Amino acid sequence: MKRNLILLYTIVFLQGMVFYGPVAVLYRQAAGITVFQMTLIEGISLVLTVGLEIPWGILAEKIGYRNTMVACCMVFFISKIIFWQAVDFAGFFTERVLLAVVSAGLSGCDTALLYRSCRGEDTHWVFSLYSGLGLAGLLCSSCLYTLVVGENFRLAGLLTVFSYGLAALASLGLREVGEPEEEKEKKAPEKRSPVKAFRAALWNPRLLLLLVAAALMEQTNWAVTVVLNQLQYQRSGLEVSAMGVILAGVSLVGLLGVFSKKLTGRLGILGAGELLFALTGGSCILLAVTAQPVVSILGIAVVSGAGALFTPLQTELQNRQVKTSQRATELSIQSAFLNGVGALVSVAFGRAAEGSVPGAFLLGAACCVLGGLLYGVWCGKMRYKVDNVH
Repeated sequence: MKRNLILLYTIVFLQGMVFYGPVAVLYRQAAGITVFQMTLIEGISLVLTVGLEIPWGILAEKIGYRNTMVACCMVFFISKIIFWQAVDFAGFFTERVLLAVVSAGLSGCDTALLYRSCRGEDTHWVFSLYSGLGLAGLLCSSCLYTLVVGENFRLAGLLTVFSYGLAALASLGLREVGEPEEEKEKKAPEKRSPVKAFRAALWNPRLLLLLVAAALMEQTNWAVTVVLNQLQYQRSGLEVSAMGVILAGVSLVGLLGVFSKKLTGRLGILGAGELLFALTGGSCILLAVTAQPVVSILGIAVVSGAGALFTPLQTELQNRQVKTSQRATELSIQSAFLNGVGALVSVAFGRAAEGSVPGAFLLGAACCVLGGLLYGVWCGKMRYKVDNVH
């Protein structure tokens, strides 16, 4: 349904408008939160997400993807109000608990609704555009941060509340979409049970290789572009006022995600994935050995671009692994595993960053080496062809 696609694109754009994004770490530090506490909160949030993923996936199948999206967008809005008013560890922790509820609910549900709304046609492009619009929202908010907000952190938090409020309103216009008939015909009715959805999602060592590799890429990208970037900019001697412009530029690079399908078509899923792991790992090594401002900005931009290109490919591959008619449930189970691995990696990044920023970047490089190896083994076992990825 075209209406759903437009609304989903609008929602992800508005939710990408995180006005405090350029100073998210500094925002928390100003309230007395340390880097380790930030990553500890993130790790706990991911663990909570893991625990909620499967129940949310099952609930989404019962109440519908549309209702799940509306509920999650409303809670997302409330979480940003709490973040705006947070002044201590308890406040920021509460915000992340609500974010865990939202992440678990949206995980699998938004992409499942996208998949059904485009009737499974040209899904790689749809996922690429969806991911790109989230970055476009961040780009716009970063520019506005530089022009309007300056160093007023709390104003940045308030503007983010307005953006998420609009996204919550937009979600009310979504419509439920049933599974395409051709998909129903491929899946036997007896497979419609949580137990069989669980087996289909994780009772497969080959799929676990892909999920661990994706988790390592996701957490490295998150650590570099959300936490370590601002610490690296401070290490480089850059002013806080410049961080909005820098994040806008890095977000612009992230829009390369819309070319994910073209990259995969040219290099194949093995070549494209390995290139992105290599670029991310190589950039982490570069960032570890230098604090030169221009090199730092370019290195973080490369990590952002690689992550943006990898996300649609990962989403496409995960959706192609769904074996039952309970798409949201299977994707939620996959996401639970991803977040479980991610929680461990997140805490490791926090501990490394407390020791030294270069050490945290070297950890990112190690994650990419391991992730690239696992991804290569998975591709070899699956023996996929480019034609399998639409």
